[in-house]
Amino acid sequence: MNSLGINKPKKETKVVVAMSGGVDSSVVAALMKQEGYDVTGITLKLYDDTKQLKEGRQCCAGQDILDAKRVSEKIDINHKILFYQKKFKSEVIESFIDSYAAGETPIPCVQCNQTVKFRDLFKYAKNLNADALITGHYVKRVHENGHANMYRAKDQNRDQSYFLFSTTQEQLDYLRFPLGEIDKSETRSIAEKLNLNVATKPDSQDICFVPNGDYASVINKFRPESFQPGKIINLNGSQIGKHEGIINYTIGQRKGIKIASNNPLYVVNIDAKKNTITVGSKECLQVKKIRLRELNILGSKKELDKVINIKVRSTGRLLKAKINLIDNFADVEILEPEIGISPGQACVFYHKDSFGDKMLGGGWIHKTYNKNLST
Repeated sequence: MNSLGINKPKKETKVVVAMSGGVDSSVVAALMKQEGYDVTGITLKLYDDTKQLKEGRQCCAGQDILDAKRVSEKIDINHKILFYQKKFKSEVIESFIDSYAAGETPIPCVQCNQTVKFRDLFKYAKNLNADALITGHYVKRVHENGHANMYRAKDQNRDQSYFLFSTTQEQLDYLRFPLGEIDKSETRSIAEKLNLNVATKPDSQDICFVPNGDYASVINKFRPESFQPGKIINLNGSQIGKHEGIINYTIGQRKGIKIASNNPLYVVNIDAKKNTITVGSKECLQVKKIRLRELNILGSKKELDKVINIKVRSTGRLLKAKINLIDNFADVEILEPEIGISPGQACVFYHKDSFGDKMLGGGWIHKTYNKNLST
């Protein structure tokens, strides 16, 4: 059994490494080559970036593809580029726009992992007869009782399990995550020792197709009719202002509402059908229950019957909760105070055991039940 848990000599073990052009995936490819595996690097071109701003720091842009190719040449591995722009546009960008137009706050990085990366790249790796697909994600993989489980990474400041909640069991059994047991600082140190050209490259910060975080400009480009003026109302339903399109607002937003008030006002509800924005006090943002759709369950019913931990945003804390599964929906009772949860985000389940925080799956937030209103 080799270091990847595959019953083959390393030199006969073929692996595909997803290479984004960043330091993490580059280090993973270099480590696999160093260990003696038969490595092929794959980089996905996901969008046309000829007009991309030079100041942006996104993944899967033109410079990143060049960086991945240079790393591949440096460590002497095969490198391929897959052109997935059409798939990415139809399954990620359009889904992102639909979600915003519906008054939600989407997470396109989860959609990207769910579709073009772990579904389509998974199939491509299988067609190459690769023994494993390897990525630079910061998550731990533990093989137990005949199948793999996913855990939060050792470096919890970098943990990416939230973004991978939709990974299927079949995919997880095939995937490997070598960085799950090390800190980001160690990854950079390895890159420097190997003299990789990406050793000091900054991490991606923006969504790849949203330069400088300007969501509205992307939606305006693809769907300008989404910018319909409407009412800003209070909790009583009375109009207290006007907006220039619900896509300019997110749940919990305080700045940019432009309504005079003695107390701070926050966006507490977005109603796409009525084209209204509801504002209220911070207290109104507290959520006691959420409903999830499109579940992906990796854990056992026994694990989910207990009080577990959940995350409702990628940078959020773990919250105690109870889960009630209903077909492909779930009602989640949140047992700790939390504010500003938005439809369109993900709710991810965790259970602590001897290996750490085990990811049990999750779902998309469909509806929230706030202290003073439901959406």
